[in-house]
Amino acid sequence: MNMKRIAAERAVEWIEDGMTVGLGTGSTAYWAILRIAERVKEGLNIRAAASSIRSEELAKEHGIPFVSLDEIDRIDLTIDGADEVDPDLNLTKGGGGALLREKVLAAASDKFVVIVDESKVVSSLGAFPLPVEIVPFGSRLTLNALAALGGQPTVREKDGQRFVSDNGNWIADCRFGRIANPAQLSAELNRIPGVVDNGLFTGMTTAVVVGKLDGSTSVLRP
Repeated sequence: MNMKRIAAERAVEWIEDGMTVGLGTGSTAYWAILRIAERVKEGLNIRAAASSIRSEELAKEHGIPFVSLDEIDRIDLTIDGADEVDPDLNLTKGGGGALLREKVLAAASDKFVVIVDESKVVSSLGAFPLPVEIVPFGSRLTLNALAALGGQPTVREKDGQRFVSDNGNWIADCRFGRIANPAQLSAELNRIPGVVDNGLFTGMTTAVVVGKLDGSTSVLRP
């Protein structure tokens, strides 16, 4: 049973005719995009904006109408995945490397609906390394500052090459251990010169749709 697909298809039911929809990035958002495309073919009238180049390409390939973020002021609903969800619906995101664009879309959305399988629901954030997007300039200094906060940063690589985000930046995956106060840590990280943003999403989530192994779903709300 594909728990991610179950959660994604449940979340897509929230999309209504005429909405501007934000599309997330990653393996869970993939299923949401495919289901949205099916609904568009069935007559759903929406326009979409994506949080990554690969999500935009997938959506356009399947016929979802697109709009530039420069043409809109708000997004009605964004659907995206997460790497971890805590009891207060704080999130760790960025495993796919698109955390900055994902956060831009989430912050501009009237509703931010997160889709996960049940393994992503945790008692506290921190088991999954926290992605932090940094600029390449002065990266050693930035990494030293992240280490001073206790993050044990490692610059992400993919296929033997340094991973570069859609924004031309690097991702430092940080191991802080248990994150007791996500909002505080997020603020501390973003005060470091060289940090663009981090993968802690606090106080942003409207609902979390959880796909379960038995084929059911549940919805968590703040």
